[in-house]
Amino acid sequence: MNQILSVEPPKNKEKKVKQKKQSMGGPIEIIKIVRFFAIFMMVFGICIIGTGSYSMYQNSQVGNSKANPVISVKEASDTQLTIEVTNNTPLSQVTYRWNSGQDVQLDANGKRTVEQTIEIPTGENTLYVHAIDNEGRETNHQRTYTRQGSININFEVDGSNLKVTADSANQLSYMTYRWDEEDEQTIQINSTSTEQLIEIPMGQHTITVSVVDINNNTETKEQEVRGVTKPNVEVTTDGSSNFIVRASDDEGIKRIEFIYNETEKSAIDLDKVYPDVEQRKQFEYNQLPIRDGENRLEVTVYNESGVSNTVRVFVKK
Repeated sequence: MNQILSVEPPKNKEKKVKQKKQSMGGPIEIIKIVRFFAIFMMVFGICIIGTGSYSMYQNSQVGNSKANPVISVKEASDTQLTIEVTNNTPLSQVTYRWNSGQDVQLDANGKRTVEQTIEIPTGENTLYVHAIDNEGRETNHQRTYTRQGSININFEVDGSNLKVTADSANQLSYMTYRWDEEDEQTIQINSTSTEQLIEIPMGQHTITVSVVDINNNTETKEQEVRGVTKPNVEVTTDGSSNFIVRASDDEGIKRIEFIYNETEKSAIDLDKVYPDVEQRKQFEYNQLPIRDGENRLEVTVYNESGVSNTVRVFVKK
């Protein structure tokens, strides 16, 4: 007997299999999920990088705003310098000075940039620049400059006097000087060089010296000088046995030197014996015997500033 079997067409079978797979979640759904998470992670990473970069920028800005003022000094010419001070916050003060002279104030209050051109004095001089901003941050700058001029002026403290020397290739006509804001004093020179001793007044003072040559070239030098007095020294005897040396000074005595009969030398460093300067403002010494024959004694006393006074005595026994 022939039997007829009912067989479903192949196309319908494939369709059922495909529907079954889709109902269970196929590769297309997985790919979509992977793509979604990839895009999400990419966007999240960009946000993290952007936040980090912004934080770094903010930190950089905060760091820059707290930087100290910047001082720059450039040579504008052979005889001039340009001082430039810059800062991220307003400046409150900018000053400069040559050597130990007085500070010169520049117009800086509330500005972020200050610029000033100044003259270089002749000889070797050190420039000091100081800048401070409104928040108290400050910067210091110093540098030494040498400028050759037609007239050279030099100062040297010599005891209670200031020794002023000047020389030039040309003949010098005259020199003027003044202490602080007092009237000028004039000294005629008429030579290529000069050396003058000027008494220093007591205390701290500023001297201004100008020297003029026959061609009317002028050089000026200014310096602060502290005036001191010489120590008081007295040498007596106690009869015929010993010399007695008495010395006093308001600053304090630092050293005493003795020369006996021009050959025997000795000294006492009082600052090593008495570190307290108050104990050295007055001193007496009586351990110098008077010998038979001629006794020539020379006593030199130095104070704290190095100013000295010398006394010589002669005793014959």
